[in-house]
Amino acid sequence: MTDLTAGTQWPLARPYRLSLDSYARITGVHPDLIRRLIALGLLEITRDAEGNLWFDPSQVREMAKIQRLHLRLNITYASLGLVMDLLDRISDLERTQRRPHPERGRRWT
Repeated sequence: MTDLTAGTQWPLARPYRLSLDSYARITGVHPDLIRRLIALGLLEITRDAEGNLWFDPSQVREMAKIQRLHLRLNITYASLGLVMDLLDRISDLERTQRRPHPERGRRWT
């Protein structure tokens, strides 16, 4: 008799994710604005087979960043995509500058 479950991996628990309503409640942002931000590409979501929106918990921090930039810089949500992309690039550049390079530790004399 063959084992039908051989090689099959079952998750121990459902991945933690937030529905649109719970995400809106946690972030304090109206669901219509959340849908607009999704359409602008500022938030990452997944959809299930029924078309429901699901958010990774990391998107709570992303919403805080969006709101902070919107309020402090006084720019539209549509413009935030460019600003956030530039900030991500700056962070990547800073990260690469912090990495130790093998040549930096050697003396040239």
